[in-house]
Amino acid sequence: MSEHTGVKGRGPEMAQRDGLSAFEEARPMLLGLAYRILGSRAEAEDAVQDTCMKWLSADRSAIENPASWLTTLCTRRCIDLLRSARRTRVEYVGAWLPEPIQMSVEHEPGERAALAASLQTAFLLVLERLTPKERAAYLLHEIFDVPYPEVATALDIQETAARKLVSRARANIDQSKVRHVTPLDRQERLLAAFQAAVATGGTEPLMAALSSDVELCADGGGKVPAALRVLRGKAEVLGFIDRVLLGYWRTCAWEVTDINGGRGVILRKDGEIAACMSFAYDEHGAATNLYIVRNPDKLARLGEPV
Repeated sequence: MSEHTGVKGRGPEMAQRDGLSAFEEARPMLLGLAYRILGSRAEAEDAVQDTCMKWLSADRSAIENPASWLTTLCTRRCIDLLRSARRTRVEYVGAWLPEPIQMSVEHEPGERAALAASLQTAFLLVLERLTPKERAAYLLHEIFDVPYPEVATALDIQETAARKLVSRARANIDQSKVRHVTPLDRQERLLAAFQAAVATGGTEPLMAALSSDVELCADGGGKVPAALRVLRGKAEVLGFIDRVLLGYWRTCAWEVTDINGGRGVILRKDGEIAACMSFAYDEHGAATNLYIVRNPDKLARLGEPV
């Protein structure tokens, strides 16, 4: 047998096809994990591609549990990328938001709805407060149901340490109260109020849909005009909408869609995506956060299949 076949008794071409087939089965989970760790689809796809290359060049006949092997390799690559990205984000111009993706939770069964809900921008931003290993451990165990022994292997730590990482992360996330799904009619009511405000200038229905401590965060990445700080409270948020957004957005085409597991909108100017907006809600259905992404690098792949 050639030492490069990777599977005993199989030719190199067939072994390569088998390896690719096994990897493609794991790809959706790996990409979902990587995106949640990194908050960037582009970086997530790089991590998954790196994992694929190492998988195809490995001696796969010696790998007893391919899924666990792939998860471990992808997790470690993501942690390395996250540590590097965090240094870059310190120097980021204005507020940093995760790269938006189009994905719905509507009509999903319970487990899949909970998985999609973990894509929400508010949840991803809470993950930003955790250490890289806390984030990875929590996602592996709480979102992807990876057993603690495998979490420990992926992070190269003892199982007791893995349990402590998940416990600390869970306490932080539970305190933030971001892991819930807002009823669809509430989300659509907010969007309708926002569209009416843009079309008519009347903000009363929009004001009623916002929580008293609502925040507006805009990500332009220093490449396009955007609010450089987080705006807080109804008066400041509505003032910004009235002074800045209404005039510009009135000339845009609105596409209501699902962004990171919730109802949002894509705004197009002259056929090109100029911005996207998504929301977070409290447990009573009032909007607590408005997230506006204008950084063209983060909008470039919006709409592509996930």
